[in-house]
Amino acid sequence: MTTREQLEVHHKEAWFWARQCCRFQPDLAEDVLQTAYLKVLEKRAVFVGKSSFKTWLFSVIRFTALDVLNSRQLHTVRHLDIDGVQVAAPREESDMVNYEYMINQLPQRQAELLLLVFYHNMTLEKAAEVMETSIGTARTHYDRGKKKLRALILASQLKKAI
Repeated sequence: MTTREQLEVHHKEAWFWARQCCRFQPDLAEDVLQTAYLKVLEKRAVFVGKSSFKTWLFSVIRFTALDVLNSRQLHTVRHLDIDGVQVAAPREESDMVNYEYMINQLPQRQAELLLLVFYHNMTLEKAAEVMETSIGTARTHYDRGKKKLRALILASQLKKAI
């Protein structure tokens, strides 16, 4: 299968991953995915077969997103410090129960690991490869992310009940 055909096979998942890497900003995700595809097609990123094509492609997308985010210096307030207590800063009231908002409340590495495992059906080992980290570090971020996400979901449910 050619590189173009591989990109076509994985395009839908690659789009979702790019969007997730860009904290659910679709315009930014389009730029990142286009840039990642250009890197691949212009052979600035070359698949050498050390992992599956999908794992490698997700890694290219992730690092492209990090480069784009760093170059645009996107810094947004994600938390407020009120009397020493960290409080999430919602963009709108409806965001309190929004999946994307909850994922954005996690530290980036925790969010990326959960998204790779739960939404892209990767094993922790494959997710660790994409993130270029050890399996032990991946497990730590995965466990912490699950606990924090669970707490956010429970807090959201509690708020709804009140």
